[in-house]
Amino acid sequence: MTTFNWVLLFINLIGFFIMGEDKRRARQHRYRISERTLWMLATIGGAVGMTIAMKYFHHKTKHTAFKYGFPVLAIIDIILYGYYFVY
Repeated sequence: MTTFNWVLLFINLIGFFIMGEDKRRARQHRYRISERTLWMLATIGGAVGMTIAMKYFHHKTKHTAFKYGFPVLAIIDIILYGYYFVY
C-alpha cells in the first residue's frame, strides 16, 4: 500500500471513531464535537467511514443534512478513490 492509501484509511478510521465518540458524548450529555468538525472531516476524505459510523451508531440519522450529505460525499469519495487507483 502506498502512503496515500494509508492516509485514506487513517482519515476514514478517524471519522468512524469521531462519530462514535460524539454519540457517546451525546448520551452522557457532555460537550459535543461540532458539526463543523464532522463536516470538515467528511469533506477531506472521511465520508465513507463516517457514513458507516452513522449507520452503525445510529447517530445523526434524523438530521437531513447528515442523512443525505454524508452518503453523497461517500459516493463522491468512492468515485475519486476509484479514479485514483485506476489511473
